[in-house]
Order: sequence, then C-alpha cells, then structure tokens
Amino acid sequence: MDHDKTGCEAPPEGPILCITNCGFFGSAATMNMCSKCHKDMMLEQEQAGLVASSIGNIMNGSSSSSGNEPAIATSVDVSVNSIEPKIIPAQPLVASGSEESDEAKPKDGPKRCSNCNKRVGLTGFNCRCGNLFCSVHRYSDKHNCPFDYHTAARDAIAKANPAVKVEKLDKI
Repeated sequence: MDHDKTGCEAPPEGPILCITNCGFFGSAATMNMCSKCHKDMMLEQEQAGLVASSIGNIMNGSSSSSGNEPAIATSVDVSVNSIEPKIIPAQPLVASGSEESDEAKPKDGPKRCSNCNKRVGLTGFNCRCGNLFCSVHRYSDKHNCPFDYHTAARDAIAKANPAVKVEKLDKI
C-alpha cells in the first residue's frame, strides 16, 4: 500500500532519543523527551509561572488573598537553576582524650552473668538491681538482690489507690 494515498504517515525508522541527550528514548507525546526530562521541564515552567505571578503582585502592590485572579507578568525573565547537592565526606571526629571515648562507647564484648560470669548473649535477664543474670541466677533469692521488692510494691499500691476521705464524717 502507498502511504501517500491513505494520508497516514510512515512510522519513524527507529526509536527517537531524548532531545536533552540524557540517553533515554523520547516520544512525540512528551515533545521528543523522555518522561523524566519532560516532568522536570513542566516543574520548571510551573515554578517560573509562580515566581512571575508573585513578582507581578509585588510590582502592582496588591496582594490577592482570594487567589481567584492570577497576576501575569509578560516581560519578566526568570531562570530557574537546578541546585545539585554536594557530597561532603564524613570524617571521624578525633577525641581529645582516650578516657572520654571509652565512656561514650558501650561495651561491645559478650554479655555475662553478674554472679557466675557465664556468657548469656541475648537470653540474659535484667534485674531491678541493674545487673544482668543467666537463667539460673535470674531470681532475686538466687543472686542476693539488694533491691527491696516489698517497699516498691507498697509504693505502687499506695500510688494506685489513694486514700479517700469523706468530708461529712469530719464535720460531725
């Protein structure tokens, strides 16, 4: 068939590269740009329009709080430059004294039972006295715990149940 008679155009010989030379393929729907370059161009145009309208508002001396009428400046040239982030390599901080660096770092060694010095790893039990114990010494009677459980329980009950006094009884 002849394409001239039907009025159809012949398909392009090959894929069209993006006109911004980014290496991707473009399409006629996105003005021969790839989707990313087209989206970036649309964002730049939108930002330029917003800047132009705000400059127009400033030049006119009016601030439209309703936002129904956008101000359009025809002779304003605005160039939006994309800012590329700079990569700054992180340098380790040098401590002034070795004592400060030892206190700041937690111990990376294996966790051990405070009573028998057995390695406990992830299965260690923290007691209310602040020490770490193995499964054998986890109970307070097995490691001579200095924490006073009776006083702590009394305080918890006292906080949970405040004393309620009725005023009528005091008046009579």
